[in-house]
Amino acid sequence: MAAPELFEAVKGPLMSVFERPSFDGHESVHFFSDADTGLKTIIAIHSTALGPGAGGARMWTYPSSEEALRDVLRLSRGMSYKNAMADLPLGGGKAVILKPEGGFDRPALFEAYGRCVDALGGRYITAEDVGVGPDDMRAVRKATRHVAGLTEGVAASGDPSPVTAKGIFNGIRTSVRRAFGRDDLAGVRVAVQGVGHVGGYLCDFLADAGAELVVTDVDKDLLAAVAERAGAEVVAPNVIYDAEVDVFAPCALGAVINPETIDRLRCRVVAGGANNQLESPEMGTELAKRGVLYAPDYVINGGGIINVAAEIAGDYDPAWVAAKLDQLSATLDEVFERAAAGGRPPHEIADQMARERIAAAKPEMAHA
Repeated sequence: MAAPELFEAVKGPLMSVFERPSFDGHESVHFFSDADTGLKTIIAIHSTALGPGAGGARMWTYPSSEEALRDVLRLSRGMSYKNAMADLPLGGGKAVILKPEGGFDRPALFEAYGRCVDALGGRYITAEDVGVGPDDMRAVRKATRHVAGLTEGVAASGDPSPVTAKGIFNGIRTSVRRAFGRDDLAGVRVAVQGVGHVGGYLCDFLADAGAELVVTDVDKDLLAAVAERAGAEVVAPNVIYDAEVDVFAPCALGAVINPETIDRLRCRVVAGGANNQLESPEMGTELAKRGVLYAPDYVINGGGIINVAAEIAGDYDPAWVAAKLDQLSATLDEVFERAAAGGRPPHEIADQMARERIAAAKPEMAHA
């Protein structure tokens, strides 16, 4: 049975997609469901100007399909900007999977998700994100070749989390240099919110560099393990905003910089791995007014997609990945430099740079 016949659109307010604040000229938004596995997924392709839309699949317990749609629209635009700022031949796409209630056959669900990806004919390439791992991508691979983040195969790169964390670590060093005028992280206090795949590796890099860590996570066992090996202070999830630190590193979910939390921050730098850290652009402007340096999330956390891009190219080259990470740090420094010179917040500069790169590629795409 052909893939399009396996799935039907999730019922919802589709006519209002274009009027949503999170809609940003997306090229397409796809709704799929599969009754046999309980799969409900939304795949958003923001731009293919630079190449096929690429971005991870996130599985989460969303309070409503409305929230899932908002998330995938924001995340897919972020991937367009992230891939542009990392200078990759990839556009922006993202998928969210509404986690089924109760028990479910996980491999079967992800194989069904793979059929959804395959139905898009290569316009979207998927990989891991929050709630999804390499084993899930192995199931996806049974149904489509448009997948990365695999642990097997000639160009397999495996879990991109360590590379993402290394890029964030480099970005924190760049941010600290800009904010404090120092090149090392010894004694620098960093609050890490979320110590899962990316946050955990980031804690390891920071601890090895001599940073003093304050950490939190909803997973108490994981939190205890990371805190022990990194020598970190543990605080409750809602207390992390009040920590007296130099750097606040959000590495969990987005929108953590919002009107309820911004007054509680006691830091000079916000630099972390979470996507969409600002609840709204106004929060970035407010951080700048308060003298807090913000490292735009889709710039600093581009290491993972760089790793995935090397796999997509078909010949994974660690040296190429390392060079791209260095280039990413230089790009972040350019954002800071242009922001300081123009008296504008860094997030505005990064958005402008990303849009310019995407727009410059569109004529080339038209004549391809």
